[in-house]
Amino acid sequence: TAKGLAGGLPMGAVIFGEKLKSTVEPGTHGSTFGGNPIAASGAISIVSRIDERLLNEVKKKSKYIINELKGLNNVKDISGMGLMLGILTTKDAGEIAKECLAKGLLVLTAHKNKVRLLPALNISYDEINEGLKILKEVIEK
Repeated sequence: TAKGLAGGLPMGAVIFGEKLKSTVEPGTHGSTFGGNPIAASGAISIVSRIDERLLNEVKKKSKYIINELKGLNNVKDISGMGLMLGILTTKDAGEIAKECLAKGLLVLTAHKNKVRLLPALNISYDEINEGLKILKEVIEK
């Protein structure tokens, strides 16, 4: 759960569900980016801003991105949750990432043919459209 937890400050976190709750006791798991006071303060600020309105916007933006990419040449599948999306392509994901970066868009890869998107939850539609323009151009090339 570390992605964006402290608003860009380095911080890590682990969440255990009911099934694994007894596998780690307090003090037995160290962390390089655990809760130092500055990062913890940042995390409190970020978590306090997460509400239904923000989460509904994230869902709408996710659907928008998926609909824009679905059916493109070289796109086989799109998976993920919220704005953490994976685009399975017929092309090499490393090459797509390299071409996107050269055009000003940073994307990640997973496996040989999956491009990963991890934008900020508060990304604007203008920024989404700017990124989609580059991504579509590179994927369909």
